[in-house]
Amino acid sequence: MAPSERSNRRNGGLVLLDGASARAVGTVWLVGAGPGDPELLTLKALKVLQGADVVVHDGLVSAEILDLAPAAAQRISVAKRKSRHAYPQDEINRMLVAFALQGLKVVRLKGGDPFIFGRGGEELEACRAAGVACVVVPGVTAALAAGAGAGAPLTHRGVAQAVTFVTGHAARDGEPDLDWESLARPNQTVVIYMGVSTAAGIARRLIEAGRSPATPALIVENASRTDERRIVTVLADLAEAAAPVSGPALLIVGEAMALALAGEPWQTTQIEARAVELGGK
Repeated sequence: MAPSERSNRRNGGLVLLDGASARAVGTVWLVGAGPGDPELLTLKALKVLQGADVVVHDGLVSAEILDLAPAAAQRISVAKRKSRHAYPQDEINRMLVAFALQGLKVVRLKGGDPFIFGRGGEELEACRAAGVACVVVPGVTAALAAGAGAGAPLTHRGVAQAVTFVTGHAARDGEPDLDWESLARPNQTVVIYMGVSTAAGIARRLIEAGRSPATPALIVENASRTDERRIVTVLADLAEAAAPVSGPALLIVGEAMALALAGEPWQTTQIEARAVELGGK
């Protein structure tokens, strides 16, 4: 029976394909789908996706990219949202291994890059433990697309000599456990993934650790997509600026964000005035 035909939940909740014949062990491909724009998918990712038997995908993968998979390929959404997971991570790991052991080519399609806050390392370890070949195809992570789209380089000579990616999501409720003193040093860019809901705490901790309240900041929602939205602000106002954001978004803090393109010219003037008010340049 072809992979596109009926599937059932069985074997402890895993979704397995009916009638898969015994064959050599397949391969799991951890593929970065990029930030959303199909044109930012790598050629290798496209080639692998077009040969998939099964596509296990995140909710952040755009429909346009999913449509590049074969029509006969089984598609399984394991979308995760805050406090709402379709499948626990352990079950996703078992699912990938189970499909590969049926001899199928399994594409684990992840938004951005599999190894940048994508839990790809856990899936790689699960495959290795089961003796299943696992190949990683890197993708354009959202931070690169967000900076490029806004015209704000993440590193910039004389302004940002380093860039750090951190998560704003704590393992338990509360603020993430980060080295705030290190992140508060000037002349670096800090990119916060999954930080919208904790923006107030992040801004407070950075300021308490010594980062200037006037430090430019950028919020990018749905980076690279047709509905991308950018909000240019300063660190002191980060929480207020992030309040209306509901979609997937990045918070980017750093002096180089002064180069970010605001929606209207008056917004740039307004932000510059606010920075001066807070004691910035």
